[in-house]
Amino acid sequence: MEIEKTNIQNFIATSDIISLLNMSSGFLSILCSINNYFELSAILMIIAIMFDSTDGWVARKTNRNDSLGFGKNIDSLSDIVSFGVAPAVFIYTSINTTSIPLQILVILVSLLIVVCGVLRLTRYNVIADHVKTSDFIGFPIPGISFIIATYYLSGLYNSYLALILSIIVSILMISNVKYPKFSNIPLISISCILIILIILPIPTTLYSINIPALILLLFCLYYLIINLIK
Repeated sequence: MEIEKTNIQNFIATSDIISLLNMSSGFLSILCSINNYFELSAILMIIAIMFDSTDGWVARKTNRNDSLGFGKNIDSLSDIVSFGVAPAVFIYTSINTTSIPLQILVILVSLLIVVCGVLRLTRYNVIADHVKTSDFIGFPIPGISFIIATYYLSGLYNSYLALILSIIVSILMISNVKYPKFSNIPLISISCILIILIILPIPTTLYSINIPALILLLFCLYYLIINLIK
């Protein structure tokens, strides 16, 4: 490749900018976790998921020419920030304990999230052009951010259950379990409305429980469990 053709503007497209917005949301979520703004951190993880759900659609609509794989790589690198490091830092910082054994466990679980996230994304990139399937192989990586974020925002957050959920989801990410891609338009529409209700400052709590967040959490847990049983 000629040196003149290695300018970044020759690679980046509109869909890549959306991937960078995904990554930016994940990075800001990390900063919020570090500074104990956990509600905002959780919301930013959900916003990152929204950007991640959009970049592929934009790439298809704009007929993105990605013969060199720039888009695939920037998408994966953004995902590991938003759906690997961000939820790991959230778990680590949100569980405040003076118990040394529990501190070690929290560190190990946080590391597990990042390691399984890297493995999940790397496997996806390796098999994408070689394995013909319409399903996800292993639980989709945005799911762990979605579960942790909605669980926290629901108002029912429990540190020990969060650790258990993180372990289970991390293992399922690198499993061989097939998860169908989302195609139920009514369910997607309802989920979008619920996400908007979470993000906007609209009072949607009942007895200190955030109803939209709880519904989204139950949706995601159902998706996680029902396909595992199948």
